[in-house]
Amino acid sequence: MLLVHPVREVLRFLPVLIGVFVAGRSTGGGLWQVTAVVVPVGLGLLRYLTTTFRIHAGRVELRRGLVNRHVLSTPVERVRTVDLTSSLIHRVLGLTTVRIGTGTASSGGDDQLDLDGLPTARAQALRAELLRIAPTGEATGVEHPAAPLAPVDGPPIVSFDLGWLRFAPFTSGGLVIAGAVLGVLTQVGDDLGLFRRLDPESLVRGDRGPTVALIVATVIVVLALISLFAVLGYLVTNWGFALTRPAGGGGAAWQVRRGLLTTRETTLDVDRVAGVVVGEQAGLRLARGRRLAATVTGLDSSQQTSSSLTPPAPTAVVLGAAAQVLGTAAPVRGPLTPHGPAAVRRRWTRALVPAVVLAGGAVVAVVLGAPVWVLAGLAALPAAVLLAVDRCRSLGHALVGGCVVARSGSLTRKRAVLGVDHVIGWNLRATWFQRRVGLTTLVATTAGGSQSVTLLDLPQARAVELAGRAIPELVDQFLVRD
Repeated sequence: MLLVHPVREVLRFLPVLIGVFVAGRSTGGGLWQVTAVVVPVGLGLLRYLTTTFRIHAGRVELRRGLVNRHVLSTPVERVRTVDLTSSLIHRVLGLTTVRIGTGTASSGGDDQLDLDGLPTARAQALRAELLRIAPTGEATGVEHPAAPLAPVDGPPIVSFDLGWLRFAPFTSGGLVIAGAVLGVLTQVGDDLGLFRRLDPESLVRGDRGPTVALIVATVIVVLALISLFAVLGYLVTNWGFALTRPAGGGGAAWQVRRGLLTTRETTLDVDRVAGVVVGEQAGLRLARGRRLAATVTGLDSSQQTSSSLTPPAPTAVVLGAAAQVLGTAAPVRGPLTPHGPAAVRRRWTRALVPAVVLAGGAVVAVVLGAPVWVLAGLAALPAAVLLAVDRCRSLGHALVGGCVVARSGSLTRKRAVLGVDHVIGWNLRATWFQRRVGLTTLVATTAGGSQSVTLLDLPQARAVELAGRAIPELVDQFLVRD
């Protein structure tokens, strides 16, 4: 860490260092150049010398800082996950960063419980200790840590396959890269004056063949670049992925390993896993893929990377992993109960009304003298129809296998599964429009993930009946029976 901390601080001050070196060459200020390097190196050394941690009396404490002392402390019983992360320089030096997830919201890097620069063997033993020991009131020193986690019995439940790279262009990462690439190309095109020479009406008349060819070629190049960068990003992030559980199938934790340059091992306490969320985004569905995340008690949705159980992968692989985590396949493979005709009508209304307004506005604009290409707004109508159909097919719920299951959405569809034992309350809420057609939204609250599982647009009687069947002792006391 005497090497890692100074190098990290130098990289953090790199823009300032470049400015100082450029100014120093023009003014001959060699002393300023030396000082500019010494200061971040000194800060890195100071961070190393003033950072300590201990496990004592059932608590984990992290102290850092000299002038501005910062102390983080949490009970061991609040530990939800333990992440072991090793950047390239950490791996060369045989070091690991231990990130302890406690479910406490943090406002910045200084509020995260990170133990940086532990030897890899010490970090693995500390992970086992944090997830297994119970607070006893006695001091527990890291000099004599608990035994490492039990070895894996047999092959991993899920392991990385190069064939999964085909899902990379259909992920949200691909869309982010697409935005970046389009932004750069737009800026370049504007600098070259391409947009000033482009006449949309000429494309409608069909007398600008070279322009059409240029647009088609640009689209092809952009799609190729998006796919390439998405595949590279997927490969770097998920290389060597493995989802395992300690020997015998009765281990206390799920372990996820991934990463090519920076490796990361995440350990989830089995007792804290309240359910799973199967991501079924439109792009992944087209490629016949899914992704899986765990709902972990005490971890909110901002800590999603610590609860991810599989990357985008084939549907059969993801559903198989979900069945292993839940102990049953029924919640993720079983049929769902539809929400009825009133809910279907709401899907159609909410999809078509904006599209009709947009299409009507485009027609009126052209009649009033706008360019003909404005009629492209009419494409909103078939798009809205497809969206409504997909949203109707997606909407459903179930109470099976001791779990509440809810599915909704289209472009970002997901199937959320929550164990009934982890439901801590029910909310029934209805807007004025929902009350007019006898619908309500049933929300199962929990202490992990997004803090709830939402069943949209259920008939009110069915929502009450479902909540009563799931937790009778909670709901029955509020029912008035004939």
